[in-house]
Amino acid sequence: MRRHGGDLLDGAACVIPVPLHPSRRRQRGFNQAADLARHLGLPVVAGLRRVRPTPTQTGLPAAQRHKNVRDAFAATSASRGLRDSIVVLVDDVCTTGATLEACARVLKQAGVREVRALTAARVVALG
Repeated sequence: MRRHGGDLLDGAACVIPVPLHPSRRRQRGFNQAADLARHLGLPVVAGLRRVRPTPTQTGLPAAQRHKNVRDAFAATSASRGLRDSIVVLVDDVCTTGATLEACARVLKQAGVREVRALTAARVVALG
């Protein structure tokens, strides 16, 4: 990810992993986005928190995915130091972009100038 996402990482102040809800984090035992973020060579900032649990996005059509994550994230106090910065959101998979979009919206509202996204995988619909 670091090599292939170099253009996205250039000029960024930090990476922000997409957070899991605390109950999901306890259940899973790790946050895959945070694990990926630690290997990208930039400071990792917990700039977001998941404020409500959401059902897994797997199997949901695009419209339901967007509704599922609407208002599921909030900025943390750490995001205050990112005003006018460029940040890179990190997640494991992007299917419709609903989660990344919901996170980016919160960060922009918190004053982040530019939000980029880097994922380990992208789902491509054949058809």
